[in-house]
Amino acid sequence: MKSPLIAPSVLAADFSCLAEAVIQIDNAGADWVHLDVMDGKFVPPLTFGPKMAADLRPCSSSVFDVHLMVFEPENLIEDFARAGADYITFHAEALVHSHRLLGAIRDLGKKAGISIVPSTPVSAVEPLLPYTDLVLVMTVNPGYGGQTLIPGCLGKVKALADLRSRGVGEYLISVDGGVNLLTAPSVREAGVDVMVTGSAFFDAPDKVRLVRELKGG
Repeated sequence: MKSPLIAPSVLAADFSCLAEAVIQIDNAGADWVHLDVMDGKFVPPLTFGPKMAADLRPCSSSVFDVHLMVFEPENLIEDFARAGADYITFHAEALVHSHRLLGAIRDLGKKAGISIVPSTPVSAVEPLLPYTDLVLVMTVNPGYGGQTLIPGCLGKVKALADLRSRGVGEYLISVDGGVNLLTAPSVREAGVDVMVTGSAFFDAPDKVRLVRELKGG
């Protein structure tokens, strides 16, 4: 079982102290900073835009993993690219021309990701796998932190790992939703490359230890 990358989501942090939050992520030995961007339409909450990412960028040396939970994500990719995003992921359910947008993100010099909600099967994005750098499997219904992982969604991770092993693309597989010390073993066993965690990280008194244990150490 491989050791996954850990990507704490600042959605679970105190928004009045986000600079401190990304510094905590770096200091804990985590690998990526996960930035959940919500428009209040694709998902109910409203979070932040490119300026927040740009302001946080100097505070962290970690990979910035931007997750666009928005309709019309094509209108935001250039701004987030300029803001310092390394990965830009959008939802397959949010637009029609996903192939075009994956190419546009790569043309900006960024890694292109696509995400699916629990009700969307892997088959919906299988034709796009050769053109993506990251597939983000939502293991909760997106929008709110602190939810319980839906175990059946881990079958999608296994399916994606199988497709990749058969040469259908070269992408990382990420899981977002309900990842904590109780669920991490089953998430790792499914074959994930990146584990997004929110409340579990920011509520942990010993964040270094949490990261190590999420990785399986």
